[in-house]
Formats: sequence, structure tokens, C-alpha cells
Amino acid sequence: MDGCILCPRQCGVDRAERVGYCGSGSLPKVARAAKHHWEEPCISGTEGSGTVFFSGCTLGYVFCQNREISRGGTGREVTIEHLADIFKRLEGQGVHNLNLVTPTHFTPQILQALELAKPTVPIVMNCGGYERVETLLQWEGKVQLYLPDLKYSSTELSAKYSAAPDYFAVASKAILEMHRQQPKLIWEGDLLKQGLIIRHLVLPGCMKDSLHILDFLDKNLPKDGFLLSLMSQYTPEFALDTPYRELHRRVTSFEYGKVAERAAE
Repeated sequence: MDGCILCPRQCGVDRAERVGYCGSGSLPKVARAAKHHWEEPCISGTEGSGTVFFSGCTLGYVFCQNREISRGGTGREVTIEHLADIFKRLEGQGVHNLNLVTPTHFTPQILQALELAKPTVPIVMNCGGYERVETLLQWEGKVQLYLPDLKYSSTELSAKYSAAPDYFAVASKAILEMHRQQPKLIWEGDLLKQGLIIRHLVLPGCMKDSLHILDFLDKNLPKDGFLLSLMSQYTPEFALDTPYRELHRRVTSFEYGKVAERAAE
């Protein structure tokens, strides 16, 4: 982890000596590993998704619901062998997939653990969309399901809420790379086994930004080549300690309805 450039921040620190922008050192840090029944239905199914929440975050946003995990340091450092055992234990519980949440900053360690565990269920990469293509190439052939966010198209919004003015420029390329790696939706009954699901959370006062994101997807991805998870559950309680008063309310039914209409079109 010397000179780490796994994420677009490319902070270049030696993570064996000190933490990077992500807040993480050289050992993978796990905050929670358990069955999870509240992902998209085609991932959770009836038996749940074997979800591993990794501590730290390469993006960060002011309204994060998992702040204790992403920025608070919650979790325990584990060896690569222990992480492989976690994967095996979850698979042994009959989960439909292994769901890796914010894994980017531990990419080399996770890939080593997967090689040891040799899971037979699909691997889900669950991320914020702010990914370097060069890092995604390391995951090629090892991830069956990509589950990224596409949060913002506006440079102003991404700079203000995530200190990442280049978010859309980076995330849009990452989305296209994910689709290149997994260009088809492959189903087994109601379960998605391979493919790309793009999440977008509609934010209060940001309806136009959401419409721009839908336009991008419409122009750049085939209609039958991905799923869109259009989310309305923005929770203002997690932004009340910020100065951004526009985030101190819920999304209105009108805002979400207009975005959903455009998505349907």
C-alpha cells in the first residue's frame, strides 16, 4: 500500500505508515458482516445477500447514513486469511451472493481473500461510483454484479456535498467500464446473477441534476443492458449538522414523481 492510488483521490500515502484519504491503513477493516435482506429484491432474494461493510470511504458525502462506518472508524482490522474465512462463513449461511460494500480502498486485499475463499456465489461490488477505471480493471472477471451509485452530474453539487468536483467526470467513465465488463443482465428466476444495477438517490432541490443523470444513461447505455434503482429515501436527519439548509428536508412527492416519469420515458 505504498503510494496508494486506488481511488480517484490518489493521495499517494504509504498506508502501512499512516491512513489515506479513505481513513484506512493497510489491513482490511470490517464493520459488519451478515445476511442483509434490504438490498434491491433481485439481490436480496429470499435468503439474503452476504454483506460485508468495509470501514472507511474514498468519496464521503455530507448526508451519509453510515457515517460511523465511513468516517467514524467503526470496525475491526482483519487479516486476509480472516477475511477469506468471513466470505466462507457467509456463503455457508446460504446467501445468494457476497456483497462487498465500499471495497475500493481494500481492492488488493479483498482480491487475495477471494482467491483463498473461492466462493461459488456471485460477487457484488457495491460502491459510490467514484472509481478509477484502472482499479476497476483489477476486478474484471472477479465481479459478477456491479452496484454503483451515480450521485451527481453537477460539478457544483459534488464539490459542495462530497468535496469531489470531478465526481461525474470520473463516475461516468467508471459506469461505462462496469457495463463493458458486465454488458448483459443474466437472471436465475427472480435473482440477478450477473449485470449492472445503477442506483440514484433523488436529493431535495436537485431534480434537474437527477434528470441530467437519466439523460446520460439514456444516451450511453442500452435499455436492456442495466437496471436502474431510483431511490426516494433521502433522510435529512443525517445532514442536520451541516450548514446546507437545503438538505434539511425530505424529497417531495412532486420531485421524485418528475424524476420517475422521466426514467419511465
